[in-house]
Amino acid sequence: MRRADRLFQIIQVLRRGRLPVTAEAMAAELETSKRTIYRDIADLMAQRVPIRGEAGVGYVLEGGFDLPPLMLTPDEIEAAVLGAQWVMGRGDPDLARAAQDLIAKIGVAVPEHLRPLVLEPATRAAPNWKLVPDGLDMAQVRRAIHAGQKLRLTYRDEQDQRTERTVWPFAVGYHETTRLVVAWCEMRRDFRSFRTDRVAAAAFLDERYPERPAILRARWRKARAEAFAEHSRKAEPGG
Repeated sequence: MRRADRLFQIIQVLRRGRLPVTAEAMAAELETSKRTIYRDIADLMAQRVPIRGEAGVGYVLEGGFDLPPLMLTPDEIEAAVLGAQWVMGRGDPDLARAAQDLIAKIGVAVPEHLRPLVLEPATRAAPNWKLVPDGLDMAQVRRAIHAGQKLRLTYRDEQDQRTERTVWPFAVGYHETTRLVVAWCEMRRDFRSFRTDRVAAAAFLDERYPERPAILRARWRKARAEAFAEHSRKAEPGG
């Protein structure tokens, strides 16, 4: 790997993580020595790249730092195009159009010799012919999540029993044929996932919920991890 590429990759590794990254971890990922990483980190800091940390503890990239536009690698192009193809086949109409526009922008931005990776990709996401229709406007759901606003749902369960729920949506989940709105349910006073094809009616409320969506997502992930750990413990012999 050229030194310039390695310096860029070090910044990418630091940008990717939230916790300090050790020189040993970076050396393993970039297939070089810790000594080389230490030297590269020192050079980046000398160039005023805002890296904090020290040997043996780890390094972090301070917020607000950005690089000038840099060319995508062939693997990054293929990853972006494949992801956009997947969204085109499974996202709501607004996201699907955005994914199509993304592919077009990548095709314009990359050099001529890399354009076949966009126009004639070697990898392709298969269309999903079994995707069930949503019972509510998913673009509006995403806007409600960004704004931290409540939804009122008329929801049908597996037995077609209907309930009225006021929920705090904070994520949209994608399964192979269905989509989920992940939310805090005021009626159940707990996290719930609602299949979008089982929503009989939806009202988008102006009322904001008291938590930030990011806080709800963090609490939900923690609850899922604890539930998984408890399930694993009970599944062990003698558990």
